[in-house]
Amino acid sequence: MKLQAIHIYPVKSLQGGAHDAAQVAPEGLIGDRRFMVIQPSGRFVTRREMPRMAGVFAQNIAGGVRLIHGDQTHDVMAPIGGPSQLVKIFRDEWPAVDCGDEAAGFLSQILGRDLRLVYQDDPASRAPNAAFSAPGDRVSFADGYPLLATSDGSLAALNEALENPVEMARFRPNLVISGVAPWAEDTWRRIRIGAVEFRVVKPCERCVIVTQDAASGAQADPQEPLETLKRLHRNGRGGPCFGQNLIADGPGQIALGDTVEVLEMGESNLSTVA
Repeated sequence: MKLQAIHIYPVKSLQGGAHDAAQVAPEGLIGDRRFMVIQPSGRFVTRREMPRMAGVFAQNIAGGVRLIHGDQTHDVMAPIGGPSQLVKIFRDEWPAVDCGDEAAGFLSQILGRDLRLVYQDDPASRAPNAAFSAPGDRVSFADGYPLLATSDGSLAALNEALENPVEMARFRPNLVISGVAPWAEDTWRRIRIGAVEFRVVKPCERCVIVTQDAASGAQADPQEPLETLKRLHRNGRGGPCFGQNLIADGPGQIALGDTVEVLEMGESNLSTVA
């Protein structure tokens, strides 16, 4: 098995980019989802409620991030050391630093709502769910865990069951692994990519974002691929799952073509239709 693709999303729910290599840190890939869009109330905003975010690209630059929409660009410097505020991600609140009125104005004008951009100044400030992590683990502004891995074999199995196949970009993975049998990643508990070891901690339950066109955010199909995943590959609550959440056990670099080795396996906790 090989590492086929690496994706970094500098701003949560905006478009990111593919990379040949990446540095792994405890909170995820360096530069992945350290920025986030919020409402003035502090609650996070994603493509679940604002699909138009798919039309905005984010690119890491020295000391910050570049926002791109069509021929408009706006560079935002990371406000390191600025005053922090609490922002809400699902039910939890975590500290972040506001990126200023210019960044807020740029995003608000593009997306048509009053919005702010915030930065995770301290990468150790947010912890994953304690039920699936260890003391000292941390996460960026990703939904819940530092990295998301998917496989080519599972996408092929899903597409075989769909009337209209979907592309991997729908699932916004950090890592795509090739040469994997369908759903084999469900049994992985620990893997090594290059020289970096990862715990495979939890299947990723999918939401409405996977029904949107990856490039535009337009509603492609209000039901699929969620309905097929509910039948084909679901957790104990009946939630549709695709991909596995990872936590790195140490820093290091990974690169395209790295060998992926399964170090520990266990029983799958998902219902899978062959």
